[in-house]
Amino acid sequence: MTTFYGIPNCDTVKKARAWLDGNGVAYTLHDYKKLGISAEKLSDWCNALGWEKVLNRSGTTFRKLLDGAKSGLDRDEAIALMVAQPSMIKRPIVEHRGGLLAGFDVDSWRQVFAK
Repeated sequence: MTTFYGIPNCDTVKKARAWLDGNGVAYTLHDYKKLGISAEKLSDWCNALGWEKVLNRSGTTFRKLLDGAKSGLDRDEAIALMVAQPSMIKRPIVEHRGGLLAGFDVDSWRQVFAK
């Protein structure tokens, strides 16, 4: 089973979902803005991908943080920020049979979901 984590109104999430739908990939949507996300799940993702890849530093929510909160971040602080503000999580994160995808990259997704 493929689980798609994201925020439905995000443009990248919309493109990624359209790609999955257009390629016949079944998935379950987890809206972490509404449903939240556990520190344990984020820890698993950070172990697999690295916390720097899971944390969305380019988003508005992260950029609005005070400079002191942004500088010198470590893994545990990043996870705490992402639990408190799910908008700081890279979008989308997709759990699939073979692992995890972070972000939407058509070439990578073709390799994973090729029939």
